[in-house]
Amino acid sequence: MKVPLLDLTEQNQSLRPQIEAAIGRVLDTNAFILGGEVAALEKELAEYCGTKYAIGCASGSDALLLALMALGVVAGDEVITTPYSFFASVSCITRLGAVPVFVDIDPKTYNLDVSQIEAKITGKTKAIQPVHLYGQCADMTTLSKISREHGIPLVEDAAQAIGAEQDCLRAGAMSDIGCFSFYPSKNLGGMGDGGFLSTDDDALAKKILALRVHGSEEKYFHKWVGLNSRLDGFQGAVLRVKLPYLDAWSNARKENADNYHVLFTDAGLNEHIALPFECVNVRHIYNQFVIRVPGRRNGLKQYLAGNDIGTDVYYPVPLHLQECFAYLGYNENDFPESEKASRETLALPIFPELKREQQEYVVEKIQEFYR
Repeated sequence: MKVPLLDLTEQNQSLRPQIEAAIGRVLDTNAFILGGEVAALEKELAEYCGTKYAIGCASGSDALLLALMALGVVAGDEVITTPYSFFASVSCITRLGAVPVFVDIDPKTYNLDVSQIEAKITGKTKAIQPVHLYGQCADMTTLSKISREHGIPLVEDAAQAIGAEQDCLRAGAMSDIGCFSFYPSKNLGGMGDGGFLSTDDDALAKKILALRVHGSEEKYFHKWVGLNSRLDGFQGAVLRVKLPYLDAWSNARKENADNYHVLFTDAGLNEHIALPFECVNVRHIYNQFVIRVPGRRNGLKQYLAGNDIGTDVYYPVPLHLQECFAYLGYNENDFPESEKASRETLALPIFPELKREQQEYVVEKIQEFYR
């Protein structure tokens, strides 16, 4: 049996007639950059996230960069964030000449350890940027309290968390700005790069709308130095087809996660691996299903690959130890939980169309590995 880490074939084939019709609408109108399909998508996304605005852009990475630019982050400012995330979570800070100030993670959720944040706040702190890793929100209740008390804006890196919730509020609606990705592997994935930002703030929305088109509110007149970061019409049309199915897909991922918990427990594997932890009062959308494999992660990964089971490591080198960030002066053991997670975590297949027998095969092969 083959079990890929992600397989979009069934999903895309089932929607192919609708997608082809949507692409045809763009061809008929020649609205290839932004345009009507993107505008309609932005309205639908704002409604989905529970925010006043949703603003499309070229990628999730650009969404993060645009958010910090809109907040006025400049060289020498500090932004508090996590060292355990995708590269863009920190490159958006350093591209502006600002300084990432790292806070270690909670070992159960892999999100920011909020108890460490206030000790890192200085007069230079311009933003706090939590990451909702793997599809579960960071502790936004505590983060919002810190934000209010210190007057520091919050930016949600929700690239992996569209539709995730905490206390009935959706990702992107619990901060000054939320940032999302439409990379094809996401719960709502496009057919190419894309992203969007969410906000309730009129002034921030107006600035982001300008920044994504070279800082121009009126064509050829530039208030700021912005980016060329526009969502194209084809992506807008495809994503409008997919958005109505998003909750069903995320619910299927959650069901697959619940199945894994039962299968791993019944197989007696809990003494060898740690399963994902789910906080109370949350909706976890399981963009990834990540287990901990103390001491034997790489061996298990290799064994599963030999049995046609796809896995991946998110992330093998924490950001504070990346070569390009050596100038920041961090060393090994500075953030022990992030470093431990980088050595122990392994993502298993969790996509919505994953079959029960495929999950059983995955667990069977992991059990076989330990035998």
